[in-house]
Amino acid sequence: MPPNPDVIDLLPRLRRYAQALTRDSAAAEDLVQDALVRAYERRHTFRPGGNLRGWLMSVLHNVFVDGRRRAQAETRKVEGAAGLADEASQPDQEWHVRLRQVGEAFSNLPDEQREALYLVSIEGLSYQEAAQTLEIPVGTLMSRLGRGRAALRAFEEGRDGADTLRPRPQLRVVGGQHE
Repeated sequence: MPPNPDVIDLLPRLRRYAQALTRDSAAAEDLVQDALVRAYERRHTFRPGGNLRGWLMSVLHNVFVDGRRRAQAETRKVEGAAGLADEASQPDQEWHVRLRQVGEAFSNLPDEQREALYLVSIEGLSYQEAAQTLEIPVGTLMSRLGRGRAALRAFEEGRDGADTLRPRPQLRVVGGQHE
């Protein structure tokens, strides 16, 4: 379906209004593009026979206001985080070393345990979401999480967690003689 010629005729007016709002040519072009996308997505709200120019100007204005609100909220969030960072004391060198050691222990986990721990503990996915991501049953995911957490706990407690950080053999002989 070809574009509505009325919209094309209104582009210079939309650009001028966007330029007046943003005071920046590149930002104005982006604003017009965003407004046209939103207008297209919400075209069902335009009343047939209504004032297309007024409707598009309103859409453009709302996109601009939404963008400013989003930017202000982001600024407040960053300022709040900066305030928290100022209140926190810098960790001692010992903590930096310890953090590096824990990171290495995490890196030394078998891939399957590291993937499961990463998705659940760092990315915050639910067990179901993580299991779907890894394309494994939830029970298998929980088993991998348990083994990975046990290995990290053993490392943290200073026990020799080397055995738990190495991949286990897939098959084990039960009964019979050991060499």
